[in-house]
Amino acid sequence: AEGAWVAMALTALAVLVWRMTQSPEGYLKDVTAGVFAAFYVPFLATFVAMMLAADDGPRRVLTFLVLTVVSDTGAYAVGWRFGRHKLAPRISPGKTREGLFGAVAFAMVAGALCMQFLIEGGAWWQGLLLGLAVATSATLGDLGESMIKRDLGIKDMGTLLPGHGGIMDRLDSLLPTAPVVWLLLVIFVGSG
Repeated sequence: AEGAWVAMALTALAVLVWRMTQSPEGYLKDVTAGVFAAFYVPFLATFVAMMLAADDGPRRVLTFLVLTVVSDTGAYAVGWRFGRHKLAPRISPGKTREGLFGAVAFAMVAGALCMQFLIEGGAWWQGLLLGLAVATSATLGDLGESMIKRDLGIKDMGTLLPGHGGIMDRLDSLLPTAPVVWLLLVIFVGSG
């Protein structure tokens, strides 16, 4: 974890210095975009590698993936079927409060099962908390990426995955959830 923070700080410093070699117009915008790009993908993805480094690393990563996917699936399924009240209509018009409830419920159940049966030393009640945290961070990640797309004036982040909106549209829930899962697993069962 310390190495990730040091690498991030050195990257930010490198972006600041590198951008000084050009004209000052747009300096703040360029530096902000550069530091954000380094933080958003590589830094947040580092937490997946840190989960994998534990003795039960593959099970931790599986838990992380299952909970995030189940949260997204629960939000979609419940929102599609029962969604009536918009969650954040100006940011993401398709998201509903009912969908958020579905994300929380599905993730909490999956969390209880994963902590009980996949994570050594884990307890079902820890999984409930983990599921709640995952549903929250996944939803915030999805809304955050929607804000980025609105600001850039685009519908999808790419065309590499037709029908899915691009790779970043698949990672929007996973990336911000990785440090949350890593931290809670460290608190609950140690760094392994």
